[in-house]
Amino acid sequence: MQEMAELLIASVTPQNLERGALWFKENFDSIKRAQGSSPWWSNNALIIEKDRVIKLSEFLRRLANLGYERAQVVVGKGLVAVHGGVVELWPINTEKPYLVEFLGNTIVEIKERHDTAEKIKLRVPTRSIEKLASGSFVVHVDHGIGVFRGAQNEFFAVEYAPARIGGMPDMLYVPVDQKNRLSPYVGLETPRIHRLGGSVWQTTKRKVREDAEKLARELLLLYAKRALVRREPYWGDQSLEEEIRATFLYAETEDQLRAEEEIMKDLSGETPMDRVLCGDVGFGKTEVALRAALRAITSGKQVALLSPTTILAAQHEKTFRERLRNLPINVQMLSRLTPPREEKEILEDLKIEKIDVIIGTHRLFSKDVVFSAQGGSAPGGKNLGLVIIDEEQRFGVKQKERFKEMRSEIDILSLSATPIPRTLSLALAKLRDLSLIETPPPERLPITTNVLPHSRKIIGRAINFELERGGQIYFLHNRIETLGVIREKLRALKTKKPLRIAMMHGRMREKEILQAMDSFRERKCDLLLATTIIENGLDISSANTLIVDDATRLGLAEAHQLRGRIGRGATQAFAYFLYKPRHLTEKAGERLEALKEYSDLGAGYQIALRDLEIRGAGNILGREQSGAINKVGLNLYCQMLAEAIEEKQIK
Repeated sequence: MQEMAELLIASVTPQNLERGALWFKENFDSIKRAQGSSPWWSNNALIIEKDRVIKLSEFLRRLANLGYERAQVVVGKGLVAVHGGVVELWPINTEKPYLVEFLGNTIVEIKERHDTAEKIKLRVPTRSIEKLASGSFVVHVDHGIGVFRGAQNEFFAVEYAPARIGGMPDMLYVPVDQKNRLSPYVGLETPRIHRLGGSVWQTTKRKVREDAEKLARELLLLYAKRALVRREPYWGDQSLEEEIRATFLYAETEDQLRAEEEIMKDLSGETPMDRVLCGDVGFGKTEVALRAALRAITSGKQVALLSPTTILAAQHEKTFRERLRNLPINVQMLSRLTPPREEKEILEDLKIEKIDVIIGTHRLFSKDVVFSAQGGSAPGGKNLGLVIIDEEQRFGVKQKERFKEMRSEIDILSLSATPIPRTLSLALAKLRDLSLIETPPPERLPITTNVLPHSRKIIGRAINFELERGGQIYFLHNRIETLGVIREKLRALKTKKPLRIAMMHGRMREKEILQAMDSFRERKCDLLLATTIIENGLDISSANTLIVDDATRLGLAEAHQLRGRIGRGATQAFAYFLYKPRHLTEKAGERLEALKEYSDLGAGYQIALRDLEIRGAGNILGREQSGAINKVGLNLYCQMLAEAIEEKQIK
């Protein structure tokens, strides 16, 4: 352990959380000088030195004032534990935890804690073999699952199980030019390590290949009808498309333009499109989808946009109407909130092709929703050309069956910030096309993501910081029964001004939900206390702080989606994922750590990959999330599946 003469401990405040460990290291001397002259630094930082005389109780009181929470074990930043005369703490301004040893009222030693006791850790932090961490699981296509031991000269070293009990592990050295035979293992946390030269791996591969071939037959039956369908290419109206591009207020990123080009190429072909457009919230997926809709409309087709929530449907309606307001295009929305008289008119207009774009929720699946029958009289709409599905994973099984019926008839564009494993796996297996928007808009800033122990001080400081700069706050508490209790606790906090709170959850009537959302959007309240209902649909640039009351209850993709509610403009945004250390499981810890690792803008696709790894890669058609994929890893399974599909297509 490395001994330290001095240690800086910064307070758990938004200002300090925004600064990285490197900033504190580079500015240590300046902060030390400022402590004697600046009230802010004297109240928000503590520097301890070896041989300093201070009572242990006084030291712990100072840490509490700085926002540090007591715990049994220090598993993350912002925590402190006491073991006799030794204080274990993890300052928010350091990359490692520290041990501070007391003898009486004197600090006798300050040292880094180098052990691996932290439960929050990642097993596969990167995707490329060259940068893979030593100790990660890898799959060699010929020899099975082993442990990666890094690069040695011109070889990658992989450790396999010993040939006999008590023997030394077997080592395989893979030449760098054969790295394509190696891939990171994505599946269960602790796969079985194979022996070199044994028959187990070959038997496993044979059985998994049989499973992949069976799955390939099922998938090909599912997609065969669609593959045979031909339709007229969508040529659209180039002048109108240029007009819409010219009125876009932002500069398109290269990824946006590439995704648009890929989609337009699909629409210009004769085979119906089935494409997943993946990109973080606010990266321009809706704009690309809108341009695809315009191509379909100007080619004589109707467009349906399916949204999982009324909130998100209302947001899309607003966007489409604003962007297309100068064109003779009729945009309507249909949901359970649509008044009966207006609903009847919309349904009639839809039948006679008066409506170009219909935006709606599950309501669009109702039997009375019939699209223009031009070209045929079958219900379901022969003239429906393009269906845009926002967050497809949010729809139920019955609705997905309807999607499958549609897929052989029309073009499908699915939008997602974090595609669920099944959707992602289909894309990886090349059964559906995938477009990625990974580049953030020029003005966007990465969201400062903090995974910290639950603390009233942290919550109070975060709220006050946002109020002082004139912003708004999302506070997520995912238990409807106790939302009222949390509201009273928030009102009891010492804030610079009386805190105006609106509340929103899924058991409220949809009209009340929209009223709460409008109240927040119009800045009639400072803080929106809600469940995960806010995951989709809210696009409010003045809301730049998210506080999650118990982040361990969230899935990784869900937490990433929630984080996307903030930081929609050029203002620095802060996300606080709070947890109770005593209730932190290893799985929950990995999810929280992954959120920190992938906090960069555009991390949604990587989050989805990581989500696959943490939850265990599921069967592509939705069977139990175990079995064949976990025996060989997702990468090899998808490769086998793609090969099986190719072979059967050739036959």
